[in-house]
Amino acid sequence: MEQFNPFSLKGKQILVTGASSGIGRGIAIACSKMGASVLINGRNEKRLEETLQLMEGENNKPVVADLSNLDMVKNMVSELPMLDGIVHCAGIGQRVLCRQLQKQDVDEMIDVNFKAPVLLQTEILKQKKVNKSASIVFIASIAADSPTIGNSMYCASKGAIISYAKCLSIELAPRLIRVNCISPAMVWTDLIFKGGITEEQLREDEKKYPLKRYGTPEDIANLSIYLLSDASSWMTGSNVKLTGGVNKL
Repeated sequence: MEQFNPFSLKGKQILVTGASSGIGRGIAIACSKMGASVLINGRNEKRLEETLQLMEGENNKPVVADLSNLDMVKNMVSELPMLDGIVHCAGIGQRVLCRQLQKQDVDEMIDVNFKAPVLLQTEILKQKKVNKSASIVFIASIAADSPTIGNSMYCASKGAIISYAKCLSIELAPRLIRVNCISPAMVWTDLIFKGGITEEQLREDEKKYPLKRYGTPEDIANLSIYLLSDASSWMTGSNVKLTGGVNKL
C-alpha cells in the first residue's frame, strides 16, 4: 500500500520558467524529486542541461525560449503538454536611482518581470494548455511593499505581478485553477549581487534576520511544492511572504 503524501506531485506536468539558475533551478529540482514531470524553461540551453542533470526522473525536458519574444512563446506553448502546474520564476534585478532612470531601464524591467510572465500565461490560456484544478505560482518579492534605494523598477514590477495574479485567481476559480504568489525576502542567488553589493555586506545584513540567514532556493522550492500540490487545494489569491522573520517595513 502506497504511503499517503498530500504534497506528492506524482503524475503532474509542471512548467518552471527561469529554471537555468537560482530559485527556478531549485524549484525544478525539488518538483522532480516529488515525482513531477518537469518542463524547464530558460534562454541558455547549456545551463538548462546543467539543471536537467541535477533532476530526478526520466520525463523531464528542457524548453529553450526567450519569453520576451512573442513568436518564440507561441511556438513553445504549442509544444507543451497539458499542464497541472506552472511556476513563473524568470526575472532580473536592477538598481538605478529614480532620478537616473532612463526609458530603457523601465522597459527592460517591466518587459522581463511583468510583461513576459503575463503574456506567457495569456498564451497558455489561449491555447488551453491548463488542466482543471491546476496550480499557478508567481515568484514575486517582498520588495513590492518594502522600498529600498535604487530598487524602484524592481519593486514596481513585483507589485504589478502580485496585483495581476490576484485578478487571475478570480477569473480561473470557476475551473478550480489556483493562483498564488510567493514573496521572498533576500535569497542567496546571483540576482542579489546586482548593483555592486559585496558578499561581505550581504553577510552582515543577513545577521539582522531573526533566523540569522537569508533564504536559499530550496526554501522557496519547498513552499512551491505545497502550492503546486493538492495539499493547497483551498488556497488561491494569496501572496505568501517568506522572509526568515524579517520585517522590512
